[in-house]
Amino acid sequence: MLSSVQSLRMAATTTGARWVTCAIEACKAGAESDSRFDGVVLVSDSLNSASSHVEHLLNQSKVDAAFEEEGGIVATSHPSGRTVYAPLGALNKDFSDVRSYGEAAEKGIKRALSAGIKRPLLSLLPVAKNPMYKHGNLVSVLGALQALYVPLEVRECLPEKAHKAEMLGLDCPAAESVRKLALALENGRIAGRDIGGSDPERMAPPRVEQYIRELFDGSSVSVEVISDLKTIEKEYPLFAAVNRCANDVPRHAGRVIYLRYKGSGPIEKTIYLVGKGVTYDTGGCDIKAGGVMAGMHRDKCGSAAVAAFMKVVDELKPTNVEVVGAMAMVRNSVGSNAYVSDEIVTSRAGVRVRVGNTDAEGRMAMADVLCKLKEEAVNAINPQLMTIATLTGHAYLAVGEPYSIILDNGPAARQEVSKKVQEAGNLLGDMFEISTIRKEDYAFHKGKSEYEDVLQCNNLPSSRTPRGHQAPAAFIILASGLNKHGIDGAVPLPFSHLDIAAASGPFPGIPSSAPVLALARYYLPQFF
Repeated sequence: MLSSVQSLRMAATTTGARWVTCAIEACKAGAESDSRFDGVVLVSDSLNSASSHVEHLLNQSKVDAAFEEEGGIVATSHPSGRTVYAPLGALNKDFSDVRSYGEAAEKGIKRALSAGIKRPLLSLLPVAKNPMYKHGNLVSVLGALQALYVPLEVRECLPEKAHKAEMLGLDCPAAESVRKLALALENGRIAGRDIGGSDPERMAPPRVEQYIRELFDGSSVSVEVISDLKTIEKEYPLFAAVNRCANDVPRHAGRVIYLRYKGSGPIEKTIYLVGKGVTYDTGGCDIKAGGVMAGMHRDKCGSAAVAAFMKVVDELKPTNVEVVGAMAMVRNSVGSNAYVSDEIVTSRAGVRVRVGNTDAEGRMAMADVLCKLKEEAVNAINPQLMTIATLTGHAYLAVGEPYSIILDNGPAARQEVSKKVQEAGNLLGDMFEISTIRKEDYAFHKGKSEYEDVLQCNNLPSSRTPRGHQAPAAFIILASGLNKHGIDGAVPLPFSHLDIAAASGPFPGIPSSAPVLALARYYLPQFF
């Protein structure tokens, strides 16, 4: 007869263990006495809040002055025999936010794993009364799951290391509903981390296609892949310019991937997301020199976030909404067939674009794909468009880790999209700063001669260019033809650009899958 742990592991396997970190079980109060767990991870803002652990924790604090503030592991009398105390820290400071919950749980689970705990019980108390912490326990579970993630290449090449833990117990108020929502969000984040973090060969465009087809096989999300070179050159000319050199190597050839979901019931909202998926960015002929090329396999985290969000949509299956996600998967290679500065390429929207810097390839890859979705959006119900990209070093310098930046066009600004996305992110610890697209940004990209309508970029890094993360949003609008759909257009289309260069996660390290949590909370509030 199978044990409960074996049954849970088999259930994880039959539901697609490739996408599951470990089995997660919601537990009833008093789960500390459950012998299946070999350790408890207690997330709390005070030693005195832990009723069943308080004596052991207070005794430890008497011999370790740093214990209450830094946490640690103690021997306890319940069957698991040990408790990891993960303190939240102060929640009442001017700068306090919900990330304290996720950070404490992540740290606690990592400490448990280092102690040899394989079946931890995550013990969470009622959250602080401040409304900003209302999703605190959900954020804690997501922090724990972040610690339990195993990179795709490790799972594939070293199956004995595919799981850091055998199971995760969850003891908190409304544990089952928290578990279900956390699992849906985490399944999306796993896909985002897998795509965003895997090396440039494992996640070259054709292999991204393979991964996506497997991920959504038999799901509510349909997959369409554009790979034919003639079609790409005709319909996505800016993308084709970036792809030109890489396409000479079949395993690096570009892909435009469309993911489509249509919920049941009358459609009330249509969401369009375009992700930058540069699988490796050499800089092209404007090559990244001086050792700054390392880490450029992470330049696909925008497309990874799109896939992550679509996976969340597939898990939750919202009604009355249509969602289209587009992944512009391309490698910015360097060679005799590479595109070069000074070339003039006419975009899908009929805009003549002069290339100013081949290292500004992300905006090129996305603009035609955005134009395609713009063409759909003009006839859609209540449409909203977004681009998501690790676009500029300027964004990283402007806001620092782990913050995303969001910028609205006129119609989106009137709907306060940036403000609402920021508020959604604040509730789940997926943080945003707001920037503004100004007239100077459009002027910066205006063609400088009779030859071109638009200048793609100057020949300096964004980090050395004033307004280096704002102006690229204006280019995307101009090159895609969205400037004709502003507040003065016949069909205004709300559009927001998300630069996630500083939010995509540390390198070396594990990607964050930002901004999937903020987008889920913003677009799918009915599930929270």
